[in-house]
Amino acid sequence: MGIVAGLDSAPDFTRIVVCDTDTGAVLRQGYAQHPVQAPDGGGRPSDVDPQAWLLSLGEAAGGGLLEGVQAIGVSAQANALVPLDSQGNTVRPAMTGGDKRAQVAAADLIDALGGREAWAQAVGCVPQAAQSVTKLRWMARSEPENAARTAVLLQAHDWLVWQLLGRPVRRTTDRGGASGTGYWAAATGGYRADLVEMALGHQAMLPEVIGPADAAGTTPEGLLISAGTGETMAAAFGLGIGLGDAVVSLGASGSVMAVHPEALVDQSGMITSLADATGMHLPVVTTLNAVRALRGTAELLGVPDLESLSDLAMKSTPGAHGLVLLPYLEGERTPNLPHTAGTLAGLRRESMKPEHLARAAFEGMLCGLADALDVLRGRGVEVRRVFLLGQAAELPAVQSAAPALFGAQVIVPQPADYAAIGAARQAAWALGVSQGTLDPRNPPGWQGAVAQVLDPGEDLAVGQAVRQQYVSVREQTHPGAFRP
Repeated sequence: MGIVAGLDSAPDFTRIVVCDTDTGAVLRQGYAQHPVQAPDGGGRPSDVDPQAWLLSLGEAAGGGLLEGVQAIGVSAQANALVPLDSQGNTVRPAMTGGDKRAQVAAADLIDALGGREAWAQAVGCVPQAAQSVTKLRWMARSEPENAARTAVLLQAHDWLVWQLLGRPVRRTTDRGGASGTGYWAAATGGYRADLVEMALGHQAMLPEVIGPADAAGTTPEGLLISAGTGETMAAAFGLGIGLGDAVVSLGASGSVMAVHPEALVDQSGMITSLADATGMHLPVVTTLNAVRALRGTAELLGVPDLESLSDLAMKSTPGAHGLVLLPYLEGERTPNLPHTAGTLAGLRRESMKPEHLARAAFEGMLCGLADALDVLRGRGVEVRRVFLLGQAAELPAVQSAAPALFGAQVIVPQPADYAAIGAARQAAWALGVSQGTLDPRNPPGWQGAVAQVLDPGEDLAVGQAVRQQYVSVREQTHPGAFRP
């Protein structure tokens, strides 16, 4: 078929990969940092001029990188709201990330619709500071003139696709990106325009949601542009996960997502019901504490880095001599304990050694993520394999404990630009469908990620005993807080 490109516009950089359409092999790649923007006047670090994304895209594509490319897919950071006026100009800089300014607005919106359950039923998720719907409410309250001028609502990947196509009248998005806005329901596949009006104060034009294998259009030069999607969905697509697979991401906070054939409505608000980039669903459960619990423990013990903390933990044994850490250092979302603190239990003379505390930190982090996995399992989501992402996934203390604590085979993929690869795979799909060589229901079968495979094996019973020790302390400390 030829070659395609995938570009990932992350919060700080643009990465482009050029791939073989048949195998997915990466043939060449480009990279550029976004221009540094010093917030001026009333500007905030989470305010970004979208032109910065175009500038780094142009730089990353330099040197003939895209020569011979037939189609491009676009992945971009989630939760970046780009409000446009009726002429297609940006009303204000894009609001990106988990904007703390919008926290009060999130609470406002929850009350306005009648509570968390009402939101879960309406769009599959409860408003959070990062979501577009919440940022609209903040803008309506804090910048009413900008809100009044807002006529069109796009996200980062929608805006980039629109720019690549020469700013046509038609504006598009995909199911994955739309599902993170807070005003599109994955369960029904439709917008809730009333929620936009509730948040913004008036209606606004929303992009057309096209199918996973559809093309958004063709550039004046004849280059096909696929639907695009959010970074999370693109990474899942690039990894090649399917039914029975979950992805656990180890950042400062943690997240667990899995492929499922239907949207989940969760009245507790623990599950965010997203759509994926293939026509399936991608329920997500987040924890507030993952690697931050390891870093805090390293500081407490005076060890210089996580590698040293891992080495120390490996000198202990499973169960850390009865020491249990509930790692709720920032409060917690899963279980919903926003105002709690962490707990260290099981202190005995023999357990008061640095290696046991180090081990308890790793086990506490992984047990907290196992709780998040159980939320999905409790709703009928099958989990046979767990893909483990993040720098901490490489640590021996994580790899030795995770399979038995998760009760599943653990896959640790080699580091790669999975979001950009997923965007390229989407481009290959749309190109194949347009040429009549691929089915719109079946994406191209690219080679899977190169990875380590870790099985629980004989350690499963020991891991489940450690997990039970953790659950007992959690239930004793916070009775009834966790109901998967």
